[in-house]
Amino acid sequence: QVQLVESGGGLVQPGGSLRLSCTTSQSIFDIYLMGWYRQAPEKQRELVATISKGGTTSYADSVKGRFTICRNNAWDTVYLQMNSLKPEDTAVYYCHSSQNYWGQGIQVTVSS
Repeated sequence: QVQLVESGGGLVQPGGSLRLSCTTSQSIFDIYLMGWYRQAPEKQRELVATISKGGTTSYADSVKGRFTICRNNAWDTVYLQMNSLKPEDTAVYYCHSSQNYWGQGIQVTVSS
């Protein structure tokens, strides 16, 4: 079983930045696809961004140009750099692997 551990969430003002990290218990090099999802209160979980083993990325339209996903194979870690944050980005963010493992989730709150 693969364990995914998120870190880096918290409270930030609108327009601010945060970087989320997801560290895996398995060599990330062997994982085909890693992704970040989020779930806001009373809403369904939605896909935010993905990155393939080869480095191909994709983003939800709502975060394009503001969020960047990358992976560091040496550190078995996937990052989500979030810039120009908006109140509507407030959610619990989850790391996900293509073997269908999930992290425990981490809160991101964007508020003044």
